[in-house]
Amino acid sequence: MSAPSTDTLVAALSIAGSDSGGAAGIQADLHTFAACGVYGTTAITALTAQNHVSVSAVHAVSPEVVRAQIDQVMAYYPVRAIKIGMLHNERIIKAVTESLPSMLGIPVILDPVMISSSGAMLLEPAALQALSQCLLPNVTMVTPNFDEAAVFLGYRPESTPIAMEHAAIALAQQFGTAVLLKGGHFALDPVIDVLAGPEGVRLRLQSVRVHGVNTHGGGCVLSAAITAHLALGAGLVDSVERGHAFLQNALASPVNLKGRKTLRLGF
Repeated sequence: MSAPSTDTLVAALSIAGSDSGGAAGIQADLHTFAACGVYGTTAITALTAQNHVSVSAVHAVSPEVVRAQIDQVMAYYPVRAIKIGMLHNERIIKAVTESLPSMLGIPVILDPVMISSSGAMLLEPAALQALSQCLLPNVTMVTPNFDEAAVFLGYRPESTPIAMEHAAIALAQQFGTAVLLKGGHFALDPVIDVLAGPEGVRLRLQSVRVHGVNTHGGGCVLSAAITAHLALGAGLVDSVERGHAFLQNALASPVNLKGRKTLRLGF
């Protein structure tokens, strides 16, 4: 297979963990990038042994190798947008932070992966401060779910649309960046997602809750689709709208794995 020409290539970089089941992390990001017409590159931060229902092992990649992967990709490929997912520990967070100068002018979306959908811890507790202080103030947008937002805020918002908007604005002001607060964990139907900046709400998205589908990897797919559209030249609000539509399509046309419906990632 010949090397891709970088003259007309639209590339995106995923800095995230590997999911052996293929439904989340690096694998989901690559599926999503390809489905959106973007060439995917990667810097793997951790290896996980998991499937749709459980995680049995996590092995962190050394910070030096994480940084080397980023450096190699940024030196050769025309990366136009970056998605950051699972970082696992403080040393990896600091390694990624040290790479930020090479990302200047490139939109960076951070999906703060802390706990898997099966309940496994994917971010060491000691790493939370480094994530909040080093990375969050330096990205274009962060995409927390309800539980992650509660960790950052220090309290659990009420499950109402107004409380959700206030929480999104509070996070945006706390970190000085755009926040897409995902409402899948709120007890609301329809599901509401809120995009806010420090100045206030920029976009409200509403969708009917889909029942009977395993949504493992859904957050990865959403942030990767947003990243792909940023790489293609869309603005942030448009990219969020298009990424949201991509995820809804994946939910609406699931595949069956061992009798369980799960997201279709464009394959």
